[in-house]
Amino acid sequence: MPPGTTTVDELHALATEVQQRAHVPYSHFPVGAALVTPSGRVFVGANIENAAYPEGLCAEASAIAAMASAGEREIVTIVTVCDGDALSTPCGGCRQKIREFASAATTIHAAGPEGVRTTYTMA
Repeated sequence: MPPGTTTVDELHALATEVQQRAHVPYSHFPVGAALVTPSGRVFVGANIENAAYPEGLCAEASAIAAMASAGEREIVTIVTVCDGDALSTPCGGCRQKIREFASAATTIHAAGPEGVRTTYTMA
């Protein structure tokens, strides 16, 4: 990210905060996501489940929808936060959604409550 922009730690904190607003009455598996665009704007999203599975929204899709609705079209970095000890990365559908708005340099950070567990790029 360019100097003076949002850090990965700040995105982690925002994703952790929005994770608390997830609507997960079925899986009980809250996920939060926060992303930053080249302009420095930050967008967050939480997973929103629906009884008519799979009609809910993943956290990444929720954040990307907010970004696109605001007129932004590129993700610089995205952080996803899940509870538990296991590494949880974006699902295939979310990977494709991220790819639609990514460059080769876009970074994807999969995190737990303690911080980032692993980082990927689109390259």
